[in-house]
Amino acid sequence: MQQREEKQLESSLESLITQVAHVKNALHSFIFKLEYERLTWPSVLDNFALLSGQLNTINKLLKNEKTPSFRNQVIIPLLLSQDRDDDLAKLTEQRVPVFSHEIVPDYLRTKPDPEVEEQEKQLSVEAGRIGPEVAQKQIQTLNKLCSNLLEKLSNPRDDRDAESAAMRQNKASFSPADTNALVGAVAFGEGLSKCRPPGPVAPGHPGQGAMMSGGPTLQQVTIGGGGAGQQGGLGGPVPPQQQGQSGKMPGSIKTNIKSASASMHPYSR
Repeated sequence: MQQREEKQLESSLESLITQVAHVKNALHSFIFKLEYERLTWPSVLDNFALLSGQLNTINKLLKNEKTPSFRNQVIIPLLLSQDRDDDLAKLTEQRVPVFSHEIVPDYLRTKPDPEVEEQEKQLSVEAGRIGPEVAQKQIQTLNKLCSNLLEKLSNPRDDRDAESAAMRQNKASFSPADTNALVGAVAFGEGLSKCRPPGPVAPGHPGQGAMMSGGPTLQQVTIGGGGAGQQGGLGGPVPPQQQGQSGKMPGSIKTNIKSASASMHPYSR
């Protein structure tokens, strides 16, 4: 009887290890495709369907009548060592090279971590505080959100078409004519007028007209008592000196020249 149970246990373990290896290979291939290939949504669904079928096979195997209850089986470490075990590393694909005191609590644990257990207790307490009416309202709200999300996922093309139609109806925020005029002005100088100096320019003396056009000018300067024969241009010929003046400038001429200079340069006083 005992030998028969041991054989059933061994055969069940072998079949379980085989099914888990299939799941592991499917996961490896799926991760490889996600990282190095461009998958379409139907191919992703096919990979998920393959994994789901393999997990269902494992569940059927565990629920089979011929499969012994693995919960009644206890694994006890007989030897713990800090040295490397090549056989263990080969069985675990180099994931567990040493069977030490540090690894045993994680790999032979039959309960969750204490932190996880504490979180589960808190969630259970919070769930117990919620009344049936509040829970029903929350369920209805969650179902509504899920249904709206499913509708959006099932009709993405209609939503995109509606968004594109709305964008086409929007008015343009720029003027093509203004853009073309600006490009032509910058690139080819179209529509730009030539700049000219404000005053007439004499040939051979650039800038003279601008200098002469700005500021006050003198037309005539009154000399002496103001006779007609005593008027002359500032830049014109100087009348000949009278005899007996010995080359000195009369006081009236000095006064008129000073007043003319003051009128040309008002800040030279």
